[in-house]
Amino acid sequence: MKRSGFTMIELIFVIVILGILAAVAIPKLAATRDDAKIAAEMTNIAQALQNLGAEYTAKGAFATNSISEANTASKCFTISDVNASSGVVGVVNLAAATAECPAATLTAVTAKAIANGVITTAGTVKNYSFGGTSIVP
Repeated sequence: MKRSGFTMIELIFVIVILGILAAVAIPKLAATRDDAKIAAEMTNIAQALQNLGAEYTAKGAFATNSISEANTASKCFTISDVNASSGVVGVVNLAAATAECPAATLTAVTAKAIANGVITTAGTVKNYSFGGTSIVP
């Protein structure tokens, strides 16, 4: 009676091939994860600014917690109330890394924000002005 199965050499070849595939795939997955963090942060800051602009345009003022909520959504930037009565907010990147925005992510997000015009230079506040018409009571 002949037993069929894989030989030891065949199993070793399969394990080696799987190891090579894993060695190639794991760095690609890590890079994709980092790119996703950067894209998410850029989306968060753009959405926060859009929401603040829509609120000011609709009501002619910011709600008391709007800017703090925008800061909560953004992990690598700080949004400040420059002149709430005239609808001006400032955006600046964080000066140092935090647990929510590690150093590598902060560096990449800052470079992307400068390239996209979200901020002008690292550490410099860029002001955004919104016009209010009080269309909502």
